Amino acid sequence: MAAPEEPGVATVVAARDGDQRALDDLVSGYLPLVYNIVGHALGGHPDTDDVVQETMLRAVHGLPGLRDPAGFRSWLVVIAMNQIRLRHREHQRVPITGPVPEDVADPGADFVDLTIMRLQLSGQRREVVTATRWLSEDERELLSLWWLEAAGRLTRAEVANALELTTQHTAVRVQRVKAQLDAARIVVRTLERTPRCPDLAYVVAEWDGVPSPLWRKRIARHSRDCVRCERCGHDLASVEGLLARLPLVPLPAAFGFGLDPATLVTAQVSPAGAAPVTAGKAGLFLQSATAKVLAAAAATVLVTGIVVAVLPSGEKPAAGPIAVTSSEATTTTTPPPTTTPSSTSSSAPATTTTAPKPVPPPAIPATASVKKGVSTWNFDGVGKALTDVRAGWYYNWAAQPDGIPTPPNVEFVPMIWGTKSTDDATLARAKANGKVLLGFNEPDFPDQANMTPEQALDLWPKLQATGLRLGSPAVAHSGDKAGGWLDRFMTGAAQRGLRVDFIAVHWYGSDFSEAAVGHLKNYLSAVHARYGKPIWLTEYALIDFSGGTARFPTQDQLAAFARGSSAMMEGLPYVERYAWFALPAEKPGTGLYAPGGTPNQAGAAYREAG
Repeated sequence: MAAPEEPGVATVVAARDGDQRALDDLVSGYLPLVYNIVGHALGGHPDTDDVVQETMLRAVHGLPGLRDPAGFRSWLVVIAMNQIRLRHREHQRVPITGPVPEDVADPGADFVDLTIMRLQLSGQRREVVTATRWLSEDERELLSLWWLEAAGRLTRAEVANALELTTQHTAVRVQRVKAQLDAARIVVRTLERTPRCPDLAYVVAEWDGVPSPLWRKRIARHSRDCVRCERCGHDLASVEGLLARLPLVPLPAAFGFGLDPATLVTAQVSPAGAAPVTAGKAGLFLQSATAKVLAAAAATVLVTGIVVAVLPSGEKPAAGPIAVTSSEATTTTTPPPTTTPSSTSSSAPATTTTAPKPVPPPAIPATASVKKGVSTWNFDGVGKALTDVRAGWYYNWAAQPDGIPTPPNVEFVPMIWGTKSTDDATLARAKANGKVLLGFNEPDFPDQANMTPEQALDLWPKLQATGLRLGSPAVAHSGDKAGGWLDRFMTGAAQRGLRVDFIAVHWYGSDFSEAAVGHLKNYLSAVHARYGKPIWLTEYALIDFSGGTARFPTQDQLAAFARGSSAMMEGLPYVERYAWFALPAEKPGTGLYAPGGTPNQAGAAYREAG
């Protein structure tokens, strides 16, 4: 079956210039691609429809600012991947309280079943699709892109761009996920084989029936070692050959444009430099995208820095900006170890109103950034400063807040600082005080945790046993270097089968010019390219140690770096969190708030950033 031709550059240009028919064609032409990417990445979770709609909304609103129309598809795929990752982060961050929600994925009606049914797959193609249930979230994200590359719908360059990797690193990642997919295909065969191997019953005795990477590994190991099941790995056809020429999974009826406008609310969206989208198929899509929000009595939808007011027909919006609240959970309460910084060198907002002219956003964000954080110790005015700085989280190098008052909507993140903090009591305090656990602090420095990678690996199972989401030891420098401390630790963790959920690093720049933001971005990009995991930058600032004693920037330089670095990291999807060193400004340095909780120039800049 020949793939339908996607809208070309001329359509993108016309849509960007305000041609309603071209915008309709653009939305309807690329919607199937986005639906397939999101569907495969999320496994058909009920959030799939929302993520697809949010992706298309962001693309429509951002279209007037698109400089390269020829790159529209690549740009759209990046937006889709950012929304997928955002959904994963929101899913991990928000605790479930009260009754269990009903909109959980139905294993009998997920994207796998839809793909098999709608494409009428059988044989090994059916096995490949079924095997995707056994992949992790990260693996499914990559597979959702590579699948379309194998089917001729995306180029390798577009896949690499969406993953923010080089083409060479992308090739390595693809080979890894293909190997995991082949292992999952063997698992599918092993479980479907009749009669089932008697020894397999012992292996899966405690399995709850839900596919997962852990059980994929266990069942695949059994299949390799079992004389009866070993043949399940024979005659596996090439995955590329099985996926080649497969059509896209057809859109569900919910994404059709045959909707009655009279049944939908009126939504006007005014992207910069363009007229409101109120007519045509794109207008109907935007309207249908608000249906769930209105039904839930929500007042606003956050769209890439654009606050879209959703109003019943005829109702006038209130004057002024719309506040957006955060869903970040609140966590409340050994003195923290004394710490010093590591010596290492190293779209236009618019609001929906009845008038076509957008309302400018407030100069200061109304809520905390969930990414932005601070490191701190207990000082005079710490509670006031934590509230004022508008950070979503903080840590104090300890397992508990140690008397620091934690404001509402600010999360405390515990840390296991070093060897002496791995006792059962400290680990229990950490588990009681947070949902995420930071690993050892600068183990590559003699005056900090001072551990070899092997010593850290020997202690790591104790941290892992807390069950908390777990960050790597935060190295002071060279996190991107082959053979460095972090590289040796991560290699050892993989060999021992230990869990590391994200990478924690520190960075201090000695260049106080505007180029500092770029230097930091390059380092974070290199770390992410090496490990392919989310990044937490748990200490960062500008300090020059090259002269033997620390040299600090001026307040103007610090303020400029605070604004630029925060904006840069807020836009990097693989940077989950970052924390300035440090909140207190009790002495000359890079601190943000003076005793009493009053911000200095850098503190005011960091408060407004993010």
